[in-house]
Amino acid sequence: MMDENDQTKRKAFLGLVWLMILLGILLFIPAGTLKFWQAWVYLIIFGGSSFLITLFLIKEDMELLKRRLRAGAAAEQEKSQKIIQILAFFSFIGIIILPGFDHRFGWSRIPIYLVVVGEILELFGFIIVFRVFRENSFTSATIEVAANQKVVSTGPYSIVRHPMYSGVLLLLLFTPVALGSFWDLLIAVFIFMIVIWRLLDEEKFLAKNLPGYTDYCQKTRFRLIPKIW
Repeated sequence: MMDENDQTKRKAFLGLVWLMILLGILLFIPAGTLKFWQAWVYLIIFGGSSFLITLFLIKEDMELLKRRLRAGAAAEQEKSQKIIQILAFFSFIGIIILPGFDHRFGWSRIPIYLVVVGEILELFGFIIVFRVFRENSFTSATIEVAANQKVVSTGPYSIVRHPMYSGVLLLLLFTPVALGSFWDLLIAVFIFMIVIWRLLDEEKFLAKNLPGYTDYCQKTRFRLIPKIW
């Protein structure tokens, strides 16, 4: 019989496999072909980065992995966050589906060098996420405060208050370019607004429930983008 850690590992890897299958379906069926090289590169970077991060968490921080697996609208405690999670889920589906139709019908013509830039920034987004996981073991997928949680102000948290969102937004905002679809940028803008909503709502929650967070906000001025906001 598997212990709790073995069950967590199994759940993490199975979840990743199903996610990659879903992404492949959402990309290639709308495209009507497997000859969609932008999608293949995107999947390799997405899947490879996610796999390596999962291996790191299994080796170094099983508790964080467990926190990350408790995700989605059903796992949220705040009503506003449940709504945000639902909107984020459907927006993510949309940002993956639209490039396939764009590829099939030729709505966009994005130069190869821009696609490459998009793929590189996708990878950089994952690197930021990995750096956040190394620094903060309390990076839950839901808005919550653990019993022994403390404010983290080192590493990327010394630059912006929400480096996790910085990495995720970098990944998502350049997904349209990486997949060769200018039209997909419309969904990316909507996702950006959803993340900002979640971020501001999370700050209110943390200021109320995490001791020292208000002082941290005064010391670390920028929320998402260094020197800008």
